[in-house]
Amino acid sequence: MQTSTTSYNNRKINQYLTNEINNVGPAQLIIKVYDFAILNCQRHNMIKTNEAIQVLINALNFENEAAREISIGLIKLYQFCQEQMRKKNYDEVYKILSELKETWQTALTNR
Repeated sequence: MQTSTTSYNNRKINQYLTNEINNVGPAQLIIKVYDFAILNCQRHNMIKTNEAIQVLINALNFENEAAREISIGLIKLYQFCQEQMRKKNYDEVYKILSELKETWQTALTNR
């Protein structure tokens, strides 16, 4: 019986998360990706952290001239974080991701 209850609860949580993700804008979605990356960094989960960082890399905009310079700087930081995760330098990655998330949050609230 425990398994079916757990399965039911997991479906409810997944449904909630799916609804939440579908109802936020792109900027808030970036914050959620940072949250996911930071959480998994704290758990020392290299695979999930690096997958989240890859999502951030894929979201960079190199086409727009105004965004290109920022994107180049961010991709270097993201790649550095991925490398540091492989080296198990979790504190360094946590610090960088947390500061980047805070910067994004500040930028989004000052729009």
